[in-house]
Amino acid sequence: MNVDAAVAAVAAIAGLCTGVFAMLAFRWSERDQAKPTRTSLHTDAVLPPGVDTVLSVLRSSAVVLDEADSVVKASSAAYALGLVRGGKLAVEPMMQMARDTRRDGEIRQVELDLPRRGTGRGDALAVSARVAPLGSRLVLLLVEDLTEARRIEAVRRDFVANVSHELKTPVGALSLLSEAVMDASDDPEAVTRFAGRMQNEATRLTSLVQELIDLSRVQNDDPLEDAEPVRVDELVAEAVDRCRQQAGAKQITMAAGGTADLSVWGNRGQLAAALGNLVENAVNYSPARTRVGIAARRVAAPGGDLIELSVTDQGIGISEKDRDRIFERFYRVDPARSRATGGTGLGLAIVKHVAASHGGEVTVWSAEGQGSTFTLRLPEAGAVRDRERPADLSAEGLDDEDRPYETFNDPLPAHPAPEVLP
Repeated sequence: MNVDAAVAAVAAIAGLCTGVFAMLAFRWSERDQAKPTRTSLHTDAVLPPGVDTVLSVLRSSAVVLDEADSVVKASSAAYALGLVRGGKLAVEPMMQMARDTRRDGEIRQVELDLPRRGTGRGDALAVSARVAPLGSRLVLLLVEDLTEARRIEAVRRDFVANVSHELKTPVGALSLLSEAVMDASDDPEAVTRFAGRMQNEATRLTSLVQELIDLSRVQNDDPLEDAEPVRVDELVAEAVDRCRQQAGAKQITMAAGGTADLSVWGNRGQLAAALGNLVENAVNYSPARTRVGIAARRVAAPGGDLIELSVTDQGIGISEKDRDRIFERFYRVDPARSRATGGTGLGLAIVKHVAASHGGEVTVWSAEGQGSTFTLRLPEAGAVRDRERPADLSAEGLDDEDRPYETFNDPLPAHPAPEVLP
């Protein structure tokens, strides 16, 4: 009897202990589930109120680290820059800054050059990193991409240096020539010779300043604000008239074809300057008694028809290594020849900017000793054929000497360029 009572008492005690342990285990489980997980990348509960909203509107890449250096919050831009990988900050200098700031509470800022990952590019990613404490346990890291700003600053520095050099050359020449004129005051022949050279340098300086102004305008202005249908034959007539004197001095024949009834859409002044630069280059770099042709045609394109304006010469041509750089500002294939022709190195840069701002492009085909063909592609203006036509090259009754150029039916030497139309 006593044995049965003892067994019953032991069973009751065991059942009570089991119940107590089960209740404690349930409570512990609930408490663990309520705790934030440190390894989570988006545990908003540990962030101070309003911080998540502020981080979402920042342009800078944002990363929030906890006391274990785990990422609590990271913006999509931080992932795009490769700052966060596997829940950890992947840039060791930034990690060290965060640890130092967590230790002493001081705000730190540094500029770093980071390698681009997975792009195969050799250039670095320039960033500015700023670390500050966020509450008592968290650290906020803000990273701004400075790569584009650095590139623009480098372009600006190069541009200023090039402009300074280009302006210094004619100004220095004018200074020396003026001294020579003073020293040769008793020699009329020498004075006349030096005065002529001074006039050439002054003309070169004026051209350089004007092209700098033109380049600034095409870069800063929106040409489509004053856009209008512009007749191609009018642009060609203006470009040829601009180069009539230089072509006549070298006995260069200028011919055009396919320009009738075609119009482009854009700023008339900028389009005239672009085509004029191409024709002027063709004349300047062509030997005497050769031919410069201007051809136009309509070509189909997915976004709408385009007008192709091609300027072909029989000049010295451009080597393959120079072809990719000729549209850079102040770049010259032959600096000595450019000085002789009065070139500033800005003409093709202006053409490139005008084409891009009008939704078109400019390309070049060239071979040394065979000449060059520059092709300007621009959006067509649409149906403007019913507009009243002024008396121009296509008008009836013009005498041959009144035409700004001759029309032609035979193309120039075979170039891989648009066909010259009658």
